[in-house]
Amino acid sequence: MGSLDIKSLESTTPMMNMNNNPLDPEEFRKQGYMVIDFLAEYYKSIEKYPVRSQVEAGYLRKRLPVSAPNDPVSMETILADIQTDIVPGLTHWQSPNYFAYFPSSGSTAGLLGETLASGFNVVGFNWISSPASTELESIVMDWLAEMLSLPKSFTFSGGGGGVMMGTTCEAILTTITAARDSLLDKIGRHNINKLVVYGSDQTHCSFFKSAKIAGISPANFRTIKTTKANAFSLRGYSLRATIEADVNAGLIPLFVVATVGTTSTAAVDAVGPLCDVAKEYNMWVHVDAAYAGNGCICPELRHMIDGVEKADSFSFNAHKWFLTTLDCCCLFVKDPNALVRCLSTNPEYLKNKATDTNQVVDYKDWQLTLSRRFRSLKMWMVIRSYGVDFLRNFLRSHVDMAIYFEKMVVKDTRFEIVVPRSFALVCFRLSASAVLECSGQKFLEEETLNEINTELLESVNSDGRIYMTHSLVDGIFMIRFAVGATLTEIHHVTYAWKVVQEHATALLARLSMIAC
Repeated sequence: MGSLDIKSLESTTPMMNMNNNPLDPEEFRKQGYMVIDFLAEYYKSIEKYPVRSQVEAGYLRKRLPVSAPNDPVSMETILADIQTDIVPGLTHWQSPNYFAYFPSSGSTAGLLGETLASGFNVVGFNWISSPASTELESIVMDWLAEMLSLPKSFTFSGGGGGVMMGTTCEAILTTITAARDSLLDKIGRHNINKLVVYGSDQTHCSFFKSAKIAGISPANFRTIKTTKANAFSLRGYSLRATIEADVNAGLIPLFVVATVGTTSTAAVDAVGPLCDVAKEYNMWVHVDAAYAGNGCICPELRHMIDGVEKADSFSFNAHKWFLTTLDCCCLFVKDPNALVRCLSTNPEYLKNKATDTNQVVDYKDWQLTLSRRFRSLKMWMVIRSYGVDFLRNFLRSHVDMAIYFEKMVVKDTRFEIVVPRSFALVCFRLSASAVLECSGQKFLEEETLNEINTELLESVNSDGRIYMTHSLVDGIFMIRFAVGATLTEIHHVTYAWKVVQEHATALLARLSMIAC
C-alpha cells in the first residue's frame, strides 16, 4: 500500500477551515446570537399572531422550492424565510391567549437548558458514555420524587428509581412490556393471548396503542365506562366487576391505568381503591398523571395522587406544565429490575468495566430505545433557576386563573359548567336554556346543542384572538379552557372570556333571526 499523498488530497478535496467548518465556534456565536434575538422578538410580539394557524393544508409546499439548495444559504436569509413562510403555519403554543389541549409551557431556563443539552450533544445510553448525564438524571428524579412526596420505594435509595423519557406513550409502553414479561415468565409465553389490560373510557388513547404494540390482543382491551355523576372518574367497584367477568371467562388480568387528570376533563381516577382491587389479582398498576402530576407538587393538590404508594409506576410530563420544554416525561418505578429484565441489551461493543460492577445505572436498559437525550440538564436548570417555591406559586397562579374564569362562566346565565373545574381546566358550553330562549322552541336535542357549541368554538378559533379545543364525553360536546401558558396573566383570561361572550352573542342573535 502506498503512502498517503497529502498534497494530492488537498488538490482534489477542499479542506475545511475555520470559516466553513459546520461547528466553527465564532460562527456559532454569531448565528446563535441571531437566533436568540429572533426568538426574543418572537416572544415579545407573540400576541400579534393569530393563536391558531390560519393557513390551509398544503400551503408550505407552494412556497418552498421543489429541490434542496446545492449552495449554502445565509442564516439571515433562513431566519427571514422562517418569519415569512414558517411562522404563519405555526399554532402559537406559547401565546398567552393559548388555552387549547393542555399547555406546553416553556421558560428561559428550560429553553437554555435544552440549548446546552443540544450543544453538548451527548448520547447517554449507558453510564460510561457520559457519566454526568446518567447521574444528574438519577439525582433530579429523586428531587422530583421528594417534591411530589412520593414514597421512598420510588427513589433510588428505596430500591426504585426514575427515568426521563420523551412522552407518556413511551412510559406506558415500557411499563406494559415489563408487566407482560414478568407475568409470562411465570405462566408461560403461550398464554399471551389471555392477558387483559384495563382503562376507562377517559384513559388516554396511547394506552391501548401501547398495549397493541406490546402484543396484547385488541379483544382483551377493556374500556370501562365512567359517568358524569362520578365526574368521569374510574372507580374500584367498576374495575372489580370487569375483572371478575374476565377471570370467570378464563382470562388473566395484567395491567390497569389509573389516570390523574384525564385529557378530556382532567378527571381523577380513584387511585387507592383501583390499586386495592388490582393487587388482589397481582396486576401492575400505572398511574398516568401526565398533566396533573405537575400540579401535585403543591401540597394542597397532593391528595389527588393519594394511593400512589400502592402503584407499581407513576409518570408525569414535565414539558406540559413545569416550565420544561418538550420533551420530558418523568417515569418512576418501584422495581427497575422489571424493566431491565425485558429491555436489557449487552452487545460486546457496549461492554465496559463500570457496567460490569453493577454499581451504575445504564438507562438504555430502562427504555425502548438505545440512544437518549440529556433531558435532565434542562430540568435541573429549571429547578435551580426558579426554586420549588416559585414553581408551586407558578402552578397555583394558573389554578387561580381557572377559578376566575369558571366564576365568569357561572355569572353568565347563557352558559353552564359541564363538569366541576379540575386543576386549571374549565369545561363549559352554551346552555340549552339560552338556545331555547332565543329560538322559541320548547325542546332541544342534545345533538343539536352539540352542533351549536361546535359552531361557537369554531367561530372563536377562526377569529384567531384566542384558541380553545373541545371534547365529547358521554355524548356531551364541551369547550375546554386550559390555563397553563407561561405568558398568560389574569387580563388575558378576562380578554378570552369577552371574546367568547362576543361570539356567543352573535351566534344567538343569528339563531333568533332564523327562528323569526
